[in-house]
Amino acid sequence: MKILDLVSQRLPEKYALHEKYLNAQLVRVLKTIGYDVPYTEARGPYLFDAEGNRYLDLLSGWGVFSVGRNHPRVIEAVNDVLHAGLPHLVQMDVTVLAGILAERLVAKMPPGLEKVFFCSSGTEAVESAIKFARYATRRSKLVFVEHGFHGLTMGSLALNGTEVFREGFGPHLPDTVRVPFDDLPALEAALSGRDVAAFFVEPIVGHGVLIPSDEYLPQAQALCRKYGTLLVADEVQTGIGRTGKFLAGEHWDLEPDMVCLAKALSGGFVPVGAVCARKWIFDALFDRLDRAAVHGSTYSKNNLAMAAGLATLEVIEEEKLVENAARMGQQILDDLRPLVGRYEFLKEVRGKGMMLALEFGRPESLRLRAAWKLLEAANEGLFCQLITVPLFQRHRILSQVAGPGMQVVKFLPPLGIGEEDRQWIASACEEVIADAHRVGGAIWDLGKQLAGAAIRMKTQGA
Repeated sequence: MKILDLVSQRLPEKYALHEKYLNAQLVRVLKTIGYDVPYTEARGPYLFDAEGNRYLDLLSGWGVFSVGRNHPRVIEAVNDVLHAGLPHLVQMDVTVLAGILAERLVAKMPPGLEKVFFCSSGTEAVESAIKFARYATRRSKLVFVEHGFHGLTMGSLALNGTEVFREGFGPHLPDTVRVPFDDLPALEAALSGRDVAAFFVEPIVGHGVLIPSDEYLPQAQALCRKYGTLLVADEVQTGIGRTGKFLAGEHWDLEPDMVCLAKALSGGFVPVGAVCARKWIFDALFDRLDRAAVHGSTYSKNNLAMAAGLATLEVIEEEKLVENAARMGQQILDDLRPLVGRYEFLKEVRGKGMMLALEFGRPESLRLRAAWKLLEAANEGLFCQLITVPLFQRHRILSQVAGPGMQVVKFLPPLGIGEEDRQWIASACEEVIADAHRVGGAIWDLGKQLAGAAIRMKTQGA
């Protein structure tokens, strides 16, 4: 049977198949919040269901689809490789596509990052950077920040700044130290023993879209230099144009020792990750012929990923998507920030480029405060579902809560969204936020349903 015929035939079973053979709890969550939609097509910033309804995708596969879904230029590059019969994963050889993609990435890096290691994911990029840092410095300690997220494999998990992801998986990698984000004295205290191999930090912390003060990252870099610690910028989500610069670190003129990339690098078609590093770090690791294969990855440098990466970089440049992300992101912020003074649940609107956040908090009026308390008692961070669920069900906008226990709604639109999409976001957000202030209305019926579901899940150990 042809694959498209198989998809069409079995599409009505997709949730049943996942309940039986994959993650049943994920299906339960999707059904609870009404996200169980039979999508049949994806194009640019939009998803389409079986009835032809169009959804604006502000999740982008957690930042993967920066150039939009199913971009024809990337499809063309992948098809060309598939039909060319090129030698693939010979292993005892190297490929020209990997060399070209590395060349083009280095051209976009800060000064001094001259080498590239390819892998298959963001967490693998972080794992690689951990190994590179420890070997190059001959130190073991690693420092990371609260709320930081670097992946869910065991090494990366040790650098996870949110406890819910760590709980039950210990003991974790030793010699790791967590410090508050945007706290220079705490960072210097952690580095001052001159025994830290690397400081891992997202320039903008994805869980919460936490933006540092202007002095934090430059001074953090200076502290790393002072104490002989490598600065590793995790740009897995913030890189490849997401924040209106090719790398988010460019907003603060950072020159890190390593940069981790993934997610958007292949346009969402092929898993791929990369570590861009200083030459001396590579030279320390691969220092002899018998160490040429001391670190590697079976599927790294595969032709499909490399071709998709090259096409993605060309699309970003030719369509001026970084510039569009900067301009359109600022306009969306300008649209939404005036809502803060008008709606007391909404405390802040922040972001850079196509990485945006709406933070909610405890209201002042007694009536709203009682409603807020009801949701928080059921599950910390539940209020944001009163924003994301109506955005989806009423306005067909797909978004997410920015992290566990957070009162932050996060938008990661494709970089090329236009004026119609901007107006769609602005009008939908105002309508939903305004409705959340009408206690006793339909949106609070949803709140009661979600609170009840959260309590049942806790009771059942879900």
